[in-house]
Amino acid sequence: MSSQTSRPIGGFSLITMFGAGFVIASVLAFVVGWLVWSRPGARLDLSQPTVVMKIQQLQRLQTVVYTLEKIVSGSQDTPYLPRVLAGDRILLIVHGEVTAGIDLAALDPSHLTVSGESIELNLPEPDVFSTRIDNEKTRVYSRETGLLVRPDPDLESVARREAERQIRQAAIDGGILTAANANARATLTTLLQGLGFKSVQFRDE
Repeated sequence: MSSQTSRPIGGFSLITMFGAGFVIASVLAFVVGWLVWSRPGARLDLSQPTVVMKIQQLQRLQTVVYTLEKIVSGSQDTPYLPRVLAGDRILLIVHGEVTAGIDLAALDPSHLTVSGESIELNLPEPDVFSTRIDNEKTRVYSRETGLLVRPDPDLESVARREAERQIRQAAIDGGILTAANANARATLTTLLQGLGFKSVQFRDE
């Protein structure tokens, strides 16, 4: 079940969506169950090499998405003249999206232990996979250009790049990596139980 909350973080409006991992888990459980039980006489293979291969096949498992909004400013000024004459300032209302998860292709086989129908594993560290500015929802809020200069054509691009950096950091500060790790564990628990494991434990380094 997905949940959604909204709260300010450092001037950002943050909408947190935790449902991705659990949707993936449900799909994986269905696929694994169908593949295993649809074949007459099928036998579960719970050996360590097979389990490692199945987990690594998930590759970059995206488990959480944060969407954020913020007003970001960019400016060009000169120390010799006041802003009203030679300054250039832009304000953007930026809408961004940050996705995170775990790269399971990087799972170290030595960090996984299989004992009968029990499994213990140490997952790779969660990471931010992408930070994206939604150009359709991002817009210029205001632009002030001095009387003696022309608008800088690159100023908006510079402001957008800075907004992308700030949004990524705000998502990290807001706990996106913790959420990604928790959702990845929930997803893998469902997958491994679908493979036949009765006990799934995660180790922390």
